[in-house]
Amino acid sequence: MNQTKYIFVTGGVTSSLGKGIIAASLAKLLQARGYRTTIQKFDPYINVDPGTLNPYEHGECYVTDDGAETDLDLGHYERFLNVPTSQANNVTTGRIYLSVIEKERRGEFLGKTVQVVPHITNEIKDRMQLLGNSGDYDIVITEIGGTVGDIESLPYIESVRQLVWELGEHNGIVIHLTLVPYLAAAGELKTKPTQHSVKTLMESGIKADILVCRTEHEITEELRNKLALFCNVKREAVIQSIDASTIYEVPNLMLEEGLDVVALKKLDLPKKAAPDLKNWNIFLKRLKNPKHTVNIGLVGKYVEMQDCYKSILEAFIHAGAANETKVNVISIHSEHIDASTIKEKFANLDAILVAPGFGERGIEGKIAAVQYARENKVPFFGICLGMQMAVIEHARNVLGYSDANSTEMNAHTAHPVVNLMEEQKTVTDKGGTMRLGAWKCDIKKDSLAYKIYGTDSISERHRHRYEYNSSYIEQLHNAGLLATGTNPDTGLVEIVEIKDHPFFIGVQYHPEYKSTVANPHPIFVNFVAAAVQAKKK
Repeated sequence: MNQTKYIFVTGGVTSSLGKGIIAASLAKLLQARGYRTTIQKFDPYINVDPGTLNPYEHGECYVTDDGAETDLDLGHYERFLNVPTSQANNVTTGRIYLSVIEKERRGEFLGKTVQVVPHITNEIKDRMQLLGNSGDYDIVITEIGGTVGDIESLPYIESVRQLVWELGEHNGIVIHLTLVPYLAAAGELKTKPTQHSVKTLMESGIKADILVCRTEHEITEELRNKLALFCNVKREAVIQSIDASTIYEVPNLMLEEGLDVVALKKLDLPKKAAPDLKNWNIFLKRLKNPKHTVNIGLVGKYVEMQDCYKSILEAFIHAGAANETKVNVISIHSEHIDASTIKEKFANLDAILVAPGFGERGIEGKIAAVQYARENKVPFFGICLGMQMAVIEHARNVLGYSDANSTEMNAHTAHPVVNLMEEQKTVTDKGGTMRLGAWKCDIKKDSLAYKIYGTDSISERHRHRYEYNSSYIEQLHNAGLLATGTNPDTGLVEIVEIKDHPFFIGVQYHPEYKSTVANPHPIFVNFVAAAVQAKKK
């Protein structure tokens, strides 16, 4: 192949239609045909990255191996493709403008007036081609965040227009995802919103090559012909994307609709062999035909919005399929847990996960959840802040330090068993300054962690500022909380366990980020297995 081909995915009518899932599904099909494929996301907000965004605003912040704080759609890309993403896979308007302004300050524009066109659009186009120019990929799919017509999206739409023109025929195509709503009063699907959305796109100089129509009902042949005629696309390029019971069905639905075949035809690429989805469909079969059911409590303080814990929920789906088990995740708000409610809330749980998070709100509820799991021998898994809560709980209720705490919650605690990392003490900027990305961990052989991983050296992704205070390791060890995983370079405690317990583990890192369909994360797999065993007893 002479050059990398580009596919741009835009959205119309409304947000949250699932551009990321469509992009990931198409990438999966192209990958399964033997094409080296990657996906990138361009977000139109002015934050430099999602790292400073409240989870209620934007869902979870996903972290890559190289320490990029990114949009949660990158998690979908990795889960579908089983290929790591990087800093280059997610770009925001804030990052684009920051880069252009820094160049202007350095005098790189030689006194020119810096404008949206060409300077901002050139920067966007350069970023769009960064992965393609690496030589590692045959096809790069670029998802444009937001909705066509948004003021914020205009520079991206203009950049796509220019780039498709510059790349030349068959080298760049546009897929437009829209909504075909069903009006119950009229009893029919309506195409007018899609027509208007395509018209808005055309006013920006872009012709959609493929139309993907999100719908709750089957789109008839008559409607497909109408959409093709009025939206100026070929009939074969009108693709139905009907609601599915799970996002993992979408690649098969897109295969049936021929999305990958139409895209390859537009790009003048051979179909190669039929997509090899054998392992994918084994996963789907196990997911849809569980032999067991378990209830796992997810204790957090952002539980009102599911996207705040997206990677954890998906990791449970992967681990559930691996165990042929349906995992019912019961969201429990940590602010609503106290001595009077805990038994009732936890009575029907087979396992408890205490979730990551930041700040003081809901902390005592998380500590109470750890205590309940420890004392009642309920399988327990703590992630990041959840692991730190396990350290505090043990210091308070086993070691007897009743005022033990994290300096994040109480700067003047007499027993700071969790404190600010040394290198964080001089940090003033919040964005991109946490301990981020992949770090190594050495695991003790006589441990639950070693049994889970089957190796004494691992690498996992991090996102935190506070750590287990190493001056308390010996005291807590003697009280039964074992530090079984440490970073070989810094000595930072990464994993804690309790021995005389069916399953009790806390990790400072975020294992959920590395769980994929092809490789469910081993901690989640073993945690679900422990929940199945607990239910049988």
